[in-house]
Amino acid sequence: MTPAAASPTALPPAAEQVTRERELTRRVIASFADCENPRLRQVLESLVEHLHAFVRDVRLTEEEWTAAIEFLRRSGDITNDARQEFILLSDVLGVSMQTITVSNEAYGDATEATVFGPFFVEGSPEIPIGGDIASDANGTPCWVEGIVTDTDGNPVPGARIEVWEADDDGMYDVQYEDGRTFGRAHLYSDEQGRYSFWAVTPTPYPIPHDGPVGQLLQAVGRSPYRASHLHFMVQREGFRRLVTHIFVRGDELIETDSVFGVRESLIKDFTRNEAGTPTPDGRAIDGPWEQTRFDIVLPPAGA
Repeated sequence: MTPAAASPTALPPAAEQVTRERELTRRVIASFADCENPRLRQVLESLVEHLHAFVRDVRLTEEEWTAAIEFLRRSGDITNDARQEFILLSDVLGVSMQTITVSNEAYGDATEATVFGPFFVEGSPEIPIGGDIASDANGTPCWVEGIVTDTDGNPVPGARIEVWEADDDGMYDVQYEDGRTFGRAHLYSDEQGRYSFWAVTPTPYPIPHDGPVGQLLQAVGRSPYRASHLHFMVQREGFRRLVTHIFVRGDELIETDSVFGVRESLIKDFTRNEAGTPTPDGRAIDGPWEQTRFDIVLPPAGA
């Protein structure tokens, strides 16, 4: 249901009405007074304060409230082990990125974090340095390399580097129904902090838009497409966990990424090499291939 536009001549609520509305908010907040968890109490009190202020601000109708509840119900119905509609909703409203921005404060030249996304799966296969995460994924072969360091420039050996991506058709392996595994793996940086692997060059794809979140995007005239990207999650004891992407410079969707995940520092050059060009590891490639570099800087734990 589309909310009715507010009349520019609508009068503000009468003083008695304002008092009633604010008194209700006060009572709800007061109901948390005996909460023994101070952080839980803080979050709930602030949540109620802001939610009630929103309802008062837009003068939410009962019909609109019912439509919102139905939207959430349908989001729950479509959520399963391979699809998280509530993460998608958080993503397209920018809540995911705002949470990440708040939780990963700037620290020196540490690599910036971005959204986790709904398609990460535990238990990815391990590959050696120089291995291939693509498996049978469709796409242009792409060599990815870099070094993991701390914010002082010292190499970080043994960092677990988890990577995952969609294929050239814009699909992650978990979106197929035949149980295939491709486009995901993990490896470890060597003693000099170096890592490398083969993937496929990222391409744009839409987030799942056949459900409530897709209907929301359509209603407001927004595209469901994400800018081309490759996911990383990097972990090492003593350092803050990094969840991030790299993006392809020149992608026309950089400015309109549907989940607001692009950061300028994460846009990388992907260099095209024609068929027959020697690869860094001597692998024979039947056709063109690309390469990129992504140096990763980890801040200390607790930073």
